[in-house]
Parts: sequence; C-alpha cells; structure tokens
Amino acid sequence: MEDLYRLDDPIISCSNGIARVNNFAAPNFTAADFLSPVDHLLQFDDQEVDTDATGSHMSGLIKSQISNHPRYPNLVSAYIECQKVGAPPKLASLLEEIGRENRSVNVCSEIGADPELDEFMESYCEVLHRYKEELSKPFNEATTFLSNIKSQLSDLCKGALTKNLDYPFDEGGGSSVEELSGGEVEGFENQDECGRQDIKGMLMRKYGGYLSSLRKEFLKKRKKGKLPKEARVTLLDWWNNHYRWPYPTGLMVRKGLW
Repeated sequence: MEDLYRLDDPIISCSNGIARVNNFAAPNFTAADFLSPVDHLLQFDDQEVDTDATGSHMSGLIKSQISNHPRYPNLVSAYIECQKVGAPPKLASLLEEIGRENRSVNVCSEIGADPELDEFMESYCEVLHRYKEELSKPFNEATTFLSNIKSQLSDLCKGALTKNLDYPFDEGGGSSVEELSGGEVEGFENQDECGRQDIKGMLMRKYGGYLSSLRKEFLKKRKKGKLPKEARVTLLDWWNNHYRWPYPTGLMVRKGLW
C-alpha cells in the first residue's frame, strides 16, 4: 500500500483523465482463475458423469459375477417356479422351456472363490423357495375346493342330463324342420322349469330314504307322549259327563277309578 501511494515513484498516474500503471508487478494468474460459474458447473457435471459411469461399471461387474456363479441356474430355476404358480397353461409351458434352456448355461467360476457372493446366492435361493411355498399353499387349497364343488355339481346334474338324453321322440308329433323350429321357443321357455324339476326329483330319489327315516323317527318320538286309544276315549267321556268339574275327587283316585 505504501508503494501504491508513494508520490516520488507513483505506480498509478493520471493525465488527461487516463489512468496508467507504472512499475506494477502483476501476479501470475492462470486461465483457470478466471473461469466463469458456468465453467465450474460444467466441470461439476463432468464429475457426476464420471461417477455414474463408475457406478454403471460396478453394476455390470456385479451382474457378471452373479451370472457366472455356479448357483445362478438354481436361482433362475427358483424364480421360474415362483412365476409358474397359478400361471395359465400356455405361460407355464413357456416358463418350463426357459427353465430347460437355463439348465444348459455354463458357469465360469467356482464355489469358494467369493464366499460373500456364495452366501448371498444361497440365501436368495432359499428365500425364493419359501416364497414359492407360500404362494402355492392358498392356490392349492382353492384348486382343491373348486374341484370338490365341481365334482359335487357333476354328481347332482348327472342324473338330470342322462334323463334329458334318454327322452324318446313322440311318434304322434311332427318331425319336420318347421315344427322343430316352432317348438324350440317353447322348449327354451320351459327349460329352466324342467331342469329344476329334474334336479328336485333326483334329490328326492337320492335322499328320500334318509328323509323318510327321519320323519318316522320324529313321529315315533311324538307318539311316545300320547295316551293309548282306549285311555283317550275314556278321558273324553269323562270330560263330556263332568264338563262342569272335569277333575277326579280324592276318593276316586284312592279307589283306582282314575
């Protein structure tokens, strides 16, 4: 600062409104010292691109290690088994074909080369196996339930369908195409009613004996609480003759008349 304001050897002089610098040793500035904020931002973006490229390279390296691991076919097979649970037949066959192709994949590494990766692959396969079991349990239960319902409905409708197929043609009725088409509308209108009647008749034939035995047992229990016919007649006569006081006296009870 003293050199700047020295009068005998001024560094800055001014004449005619023009400023001049005398004997000033400028510091060594580089072009990097004069970069604009935009240039600094571009440099930061380049660093991010390098970081992303490094992360992408690491991700590709990990994928390569997994795909070359000896347990990789087991991992893919377990995943395919999970996808096959509840899948349509066409998709299931496609997954099965993919699984067969996966079995022929050659691996380049050995177990023990990377213990951490070995543990990861084993744990992941076990998780997929458990997940497949959890998926299969409710699906198998639902399939069994629907199969039982279908079997029961088939048994119920078997008699009705057999009866409909065994109906003979009426010899007195017309058999021309016009008459058959004319009676088709009426047949459709009565189809539901006939189906219900057939099912009702089939149920009565199948369970009629059991219902009859239940009815007999019920009537037998009711009869146990009733008096014999002669006793009922005697009681009715007594009621008619003694309607004002239809109760026996103590003397009649002691004599055994009541």
